Amino acid sequence: MATEDADPIAPETCPTANGMPMLGLGTWQNDDAEQCAESVRTALDAGYRHIDTAQAYDNEDAVGEGIAQADVDREDIFLATKIWISNLEHDDVLETARDSLDRLGVDYVDLLYVHWPAGEYDAEGTLSAFSELYDEGLIENVAVSNFQPEQLEEAVDVCDAPIFANQVELHPLLPQDEIREACENYDVEVVGYSPLARGQVFDQPELQAVAEKHGVTEAQVSLAWAREKGVTAIPKATGEDHIEDNWASLTVDLDQDDIDTIDAIDETSREVDPDFAPWN
Repeated sequence: MATEDADPIAPETCPTANGMPMLGLGTWQNDDAEQCAESVRTALDAGYRHIDTAQAYDNEDAVGEGIAQADVDREDIFLATKIWISNLEHDDVLETARDSLDRLGVDYVDLLYVHWPAGEYDAEGTLSAFSELYDEGLIENVAVSNFQPEQLEEAVDVCDAPIFANQVELHPLLPQDEIREACENYDVEVVGYSPLARGQVFDQPELQAVAEKHGVTEAQVSLAWAREKGVTAIPKATGEDHIEDNWASLTVDLDQDDIDTIDAIDETSREVDPDFAPWN
């Protein structure tokens, strides 16, 4: 749905969860440096204030370049990155987190994730390093990603710093009810990656019907649905049209009938499923 004739949507329009903007820009697979920097700059200039990257995405330099190019103060940006599974031994966390800051060109990140509970991950050893970075002021918040309820419980128990968020794949075809409930119980925010199910939401009749009702796109409906669930969505987008279309989801208000229609989708799809995933 075109948005060029609409009034700009101000950054403060975006709701926040404990200070984290609930709509962000994901950068997974955005590994063309020039394109990645431009998409980050475009998103920030459009109003986004939450940018998500990771060591494994091989684009932290480009994300940092996009931030530098944008006309937005660093302190107004909620910036997240993730430590890869081969860097999760205590000393490796400390070293590679600093490397990430250097690549991003920043003095701190707002959120640092354990990317997966896999590889060199050891709850006490890994998270004690995260707590050190937190105490040093190099990270504002500690987070985990792809953690199942049992791993989340362990992380909350052993980490000296609070666990701020758990980032998982989450969309209308994978609503993650159990994980959302566990996060609520532990006062942990939920961040949803691949919130458009890598394009599958466009083919769902239920989402098509709700989108037609509101005169918006299926992507906007999916992002509004996530927001209604209390989930922070970080859709990947590279082109200006998609970046602005996703941002315009902030103007979509779903009613209970819409939510019930989406919740009734009788199809499950997991788009990210590596062999080392904790559910395998």
